[in-house]
Amino acid sequence: MSKNIKQTSPRVASLAGKTLQSDSASVLQRSLAGSALRQAGSAAQTGAKTEAKAGGALDNARSSTTTKTLAATVVAQSNRKR
Repeated sequence: MSKNIKQTSPRVASLAGKTLQSDSASVLQRSLAGSALRQAGSAAQTGAKTEAKAGGALDNARSSTTTKTLAATVVAQSNRKR
């Protein structure tokens, strides 16, 4: 597996932390936030299942700005070969 040099930005990491603390966050938002935080300051890559969830969120016109921001971060850090 290739090494991931991309990392979650401090702004998105802060959003992810707030999302995880929010009582109103959806299961999808929490999943994406957890993935984004895992990739902050590390070379971790997005897994295939999480990448598929994030792609679906980006394709959904009803997704919130928070969901799309987290999803875009997660997809940007996925394996390019997939």
